[in-house]
Amino acid sequence: MDLVWPAAAWALWVAALAAAFKVSNRNDPGQGAEQPAPAPVADLLRGMRAQEVFHSALVELGRHGWAAVEGDRLSLRPPPEEPLPDYERWVVQRVRAGVGNASEVAVIDLMPPASELDRAFVPLVRGHAIELGLARRRWPSMLVPVLLAAGLVVPWWVTVAAAGVSWPGIIATAVSFVAGIGLLMGGRGFLLTARGRAVADAGPAGAAQEWIFTGSGWRSGEIEPARPLPQRREVAGHVVKRWADTEHYYIALHDGSSRKATAFEVEQGLYQDVLPGDAVKVLVRPRSGTVVRVLAHDRHW
Repeated sequence: MDLVWPAAAWALWVAALAAAFKVSNRNDPGQGAEQPAPAPVADLLRGMRAQEVFHSALVELGRHGWAAVEGDRLSLRPPPEEPLPDYERWVVQRVRAGVGNASEVAVIDLMPPASELDRAFVPLVRGHAIELGLARRRWPSMLVPVLLAAGLVVPWWVTVAAAGVSWPGIIATAVSFVAGIGLLMGGRGFLLTARGRAVADAGPAGAAQEWIFTGSGWRSGEIEPARPLPQRREVAGHVVKRWADTEHYYIALHDGSSRKATAFEVEQGLYQDVLPGDAVKVLVRPRSGTVVRVLAHDRHW
């Protein structure tokens, strides 16, 4: 079995892929103009879930005078003259449809389905991040990944023609299929610039971004720190609030009957994964009251 030509064909395709990546990296806009990143854009760059980004947009509308967010309730205000970016206009349309003639509504009632957020809202936020120089497209045109995917036909055919139905042919088929699908599904790509990475590394937003959930019966708004325990203990409840400082992340759990919620320190990964309204069961470390791991997680959204 002579695999010289298949090896040469694969080497040429890999070289073309490397050249495409190298050329695309020249389009990095670098630092760009220094200006604060809107909270929804910053949350997106940090990898927060789409619901979190939408909630940040609601709070941002409040800062711009379009709405008032008090706890877990939202009411509309007379629209100011200030123009809005595309993603905020999309949020305003959804909020107006959700509020209707009511004076105020619960924030959770305004949350669109995750599929709709991913399809319509997140691309608008990504577009604004690109406009601000915080992100860029991997490829200048969709034609690039299409041509790279189509180019896989050459090394695949050369390999199959030389090896037939054997391990080299099977491997070539699998690699071509996975690489081609990956290139096409990735589209034009979305990469952070140097400024975007700095925003993503800056940490979560401050107290103004707090998201409160009262659907579990927690009405007092009071939170107490977790008490020291003699041993590890399982704690279950609804996440009713989250907050963070520069180094620590916290969630407040409510058991559905107590007047107060209990605060626990968590790892950043758990903080990003849960949202107010989610029901969780966690294992808590004694004395410190920090969460060791999540035992169960029922998403509300």
